[in-house]
Amino acid sequence: MNTTLHPPASIDAGARPGSGSSGNRPAWRRARRKAAVQALLLALPLLVFLLATFVAPIASLLARSVQNPEVRDSMPQLTAALHAWDGNGVPGEAAFAALALGLKQAAETGDLGNVARRMNFYQPEFRSLLMKTARETRSQTPAAWKPALIDIDSRWGQNETWRLLKRAAASPTPDYLLNAVDAQVAPDGSVSPVPADSAVYRAAFLRTVQISATVTLLCLLLGYPVAYLLATLPPKQSNRLMLFVIVPFWTSLLVRTTAWYVLLQPSGVINAALMRFGIVHHPLPLIFNRTGVLIGMTHILLPYMILAIYSVMKGVSPVYVRAAQSLGAHPAVAFVRVYIPQTLPGVGAGFFLVFVLALGYYITPALLGGAGDEMISQLIAMQTNERLNWGLAGALSCYLVIFTAVFYFVFNRLVGIDRLRFG
Repeated sequence: MNTTLHPPASIDAGARPGSGSSGNRPAWRRARRKAAVQALLLALPLLVFLLATFVAPIASLLARSVQNPEVRDSMPQLTAALHAWDGNGVPGEAAFAALALGLKQAAETGDLGNVARRMNFYQPEFRSLLMKTARETRSQTPAAWKPALIDIDSRWGQNETWRLLKRAAASPTPDYLLNAVDAQVAPDGSVSPVPADSAVYRAAFLRTVQISATVTLLCLLLGYPVAYLLATLPPKQSNRLMLFVIVPFWTSLLVRTTAWYVLLQPSGVINAALMRFGIVHHPLPLIFNRTGVLIGMTHILLPYMILAIYSVMKGVSPVYVRAAQSLGAHPAVAFVRVYIPQTLPGVGAGFFLVFVLALGYYITPALLGGAGDEMISQLIAMQTNERLNWGLAGALSCYLVIFTAVFYFVFNRLVGIDRLRFG
């Protein structure tokens, strides 16, 4: 007697929308859409918060890399006259009159300082030229402004002065993006490198990559043995040692960096100990140079590498290594050929995480580094805080974002971040 039980057709059709009666499919789809809408509504506050506090400020800063509003908004008549000028020689009387009118209006509205600061990015003495001309023209009403302005300062009779004004009146502009890679637009319209004594940013980008890669390798060399120890110790001992890895996250980044500032200085603890034991006879230069930057950044980023590798090592069974040894493999060979390949996802995750974090580091290089160790983040901060050149800061940030994105896609292509396990 056949006693096999079969579920009712209605239950089976409800559990599997793709089979059975087609009348249940619309209801199942509506339920799925309703669940998706509810999930979106739950995540909506977080999405709005991220857009307002993260995406929007970054997008605004990156947009400044091509914006050029100072001359255009403060002197619209001059902008129109320069747009009609062909760029040869010096413009006509209309442009000179528009310049005089624009200087008077900008001085009255308080925008002259912004215009002067913008022009000073092109030529250091341009600010004094504009301020001097604005003072001289305040009480003048000549019949012709062209000879009057040239009489105030002969630079108004030079093509280069007006060419720079024409470039400053154009928006959007590629000037910031070119300056961020030590390039400029020549008088003939071609792109040329800046003088060697003014080239700063390409070397800073290269230095940033070098420091970040070195710190990542140091973290890997130091973090892999520690992660292996934590993964192979008994749970009770491993948890105790894990506290030493986690505790730095409870301490301020500035405090940890300042501690190294105290330890590494010539009269600090490290040099005092080395000299006391006779290892060295003079204090070692451990601070305000590349050594201090590498020590500080490695100490701060090392826990990220340890945790990324440990999360993978914890899931690696020791059975494979023991099996290889039972088949005659030397313990070192079994470790290299059997154990390490299984931990590569954690190595890749730690490498990517530490390298990307190191690219944008600011506090540690600023406190422990020297004059030749500025990373690109320090130059961005200098442009925003000291020189108020938000356009160049946006251009440098744009290149940093592009490089990080390129590194992500290349790394994902070679390793596959979607296959890495972060814990």
